[in-house]
Amino acid sequence: MIAPLDWGLGHASRCIPIIKYLQKRGCKVIIASDGEQLNLLKKEFPGLEFVKLKGYNVRYSKYKRWLGAKILWQTPKILLRIRHEHTDLGGIVDKYDIDVVISDNRYGLHTNKVPCIFITHQLIVKSPFPWLQNFIQKINYRFISRFTECWIPDFEGKKNIAGLLSHPEIMPPGINKYIGPLSRFSREEKKGNVYKYFFVLSGPEPQRTILEEKIMLITPKLSGKILVVRGKPTEPESDIAPGLINIKNHLTTDEMQNAFLQSEYIISRAGYTTIMELLSLGKKSILMPTPGQTEQEYLADHLMQQQWCYKCKQDDDLLFHILKAEKFDYVIPGLDEPFYEKVIDDFLISLDCGV
Repeated sequence: MIAPLDWGLGHASRCIPIIKYLQKRGCKVIIASDGEQLNLLKKEFPGLEFVKLKGYNVRYSKYKRWLGAKILWQTPKILLRIRHEHTDLGGIVDKYDIDVVISDNRYGLHTNKVPCIFITHQLIVKSPFPWLQNFIQKINYRFISRFTECWIPDFEGKKNIAGLLSHPEIMPPGINKYIGPLSRFSREEKKGNVYKYFFVLSGPEPQRTILEEKIMLITPKLSGKILVVRGKPTEPESDIAPGLINIKNHLTTDEMQNAFLQSEYIISRAGYTTIMELLSLGKKSILMPTPGQTEQEYLADHLMQQQWCYKCKQDDDLLFHILKAEKFDYVIPGLDEPFYEKVIDDFLISLDCGV
């Protein structure tokens, strides 16, 4: 059973390559999720079995300065949901005869009945206050230690994607494995650019809508063909495409890969899954962290220092920075074949599941 966190679509998206590889190895996969994450995975895997598992349903503030306080206010609700999903898991394992649980950042999905894997790139959860960051890290490690293994989607060396987030001085207790980036996409022969700019909207409301409104104001001032994907998989598509702007609510994995490959610049949030996909395809990107999300702000800064991306803030003059990024000296890293496949193979062999 694979269960992604309901925190935007990124956790569900990065589970797709794992699901596909497990299917390739002859495993029966059951997906546990809810909301837009469930709808996304149903579109990708219509033939699989699904379990509706309520998410954490974190709400966000419209204003950056209140985001931390609003999330902190919801902590009791989140902890209660973690307790409930932990209680529910035993019955789900028995009902569906599950052999392994793979949890993408869902802290309650561990049980003594079967091996349980926890996937995260956030061993350190960034906070504006050092004392709070240390406190959260201790709680984070306490939860992670309850799982059989922790899989970290990043490179192990100095040149990496998540920096200190996935490379802390002290690792969590237990078995930790760097599995390399998780991406739905594979680097192919480059196609000719159809789009000059590809805007990928994602993440929680109301910030997703705020960014969409800002993008729609500047697109008429840009030259070249533009694609905008709104990140709304549950809404029906429309034929609205003003001028050179093509607008879609959602793209399938194959459609998204083609859109990435056919675009010169991708403008998106600094979500970790999006970053892994951009790097896997060797694309030039402009990253705009979600206001108040310290993780995204750190990731964008870390990657820009390595010249793997260009970064600006949502409140900045977006048109100015898009034009400035065209003169930025990108250094796109070359990525090897997916390493997570070997980690999965080794794990299946250890369970005597065969590969």
